[in-house]
Amino acid sequence: MIEADVIIRDHDPMEPIMAHPPDTDSDITLKEWLEKVKMTSKGIKLDFKSLEAVSPSLALLEDLLAEPERPLWINADILSGPSGRTAPVDFQAFLSLVSSLPAQTVLSLGWTTGWTVGTNNPGYSWDMVHAMEEKSRDLKHPVTFPVRAALLAQSFFQLSWLLQQSDRYTLTVWTGQHDEFAPQDLKRYRKHFDVSRIYYDLPNSQTAEL
Repeated sequence: MIEADVIIRDHDPMEPIMAHPPDTDSDITLKEWLEKVKMTSKGIKLDFKSLEAVSPSLALLEDLLAEPERPLWINADILSGPSGRTAPVDFQAFLSLVSSLPAQTVLSLGWTTGWTVGTNNPGYSWDMVHAMEEKSRDLKHPVTFPVRAALLAQSFFQLSWLLQQSDRYTLTVWTGQHDEFAPQDLKRYRKHFDVSRIYYDLPNSQTAEL
């Protein structure tokens, strides 16, 4: 799986580019990146940081959508989460753009989050997981919930409940560059759930400890 952060360039030509806020420009457009990806057999995950990038980006996927064997994940943070400071993407507007994608497309629906070293960082609350499940329950696509590894220890019961609501649901564990967490925090999830229910977007050095 190859992941790309996608935004719209803030000046002409205003087109989807490979960049992560606060960057607003890039020397690689999404179109150029997709042309290179087509030469591989790897799956694609597009991480949208803004709603305006979604529609023009999906228009570039026509050739790849004709390859049902190639995994395609579409990611957006649609709810505010623990210590989240950035505004989430509007869910209804996002859904209207992605709902017509092939049924095997995975929708990766997350929360905006924050984490600060040396403080008591809150986990995913019951209100947060209930709100996410309410938005996900009627979707036809498989859904994965990207969750921050450093927040898993304090969120076990909430995220366990969320996973149990549908066989379509999975978790994708990720980490921030400076986050700190213990491997046993993740091992608890591995012990209680089948390996098919949890994905890991972590450095190799950390997945090796699981």
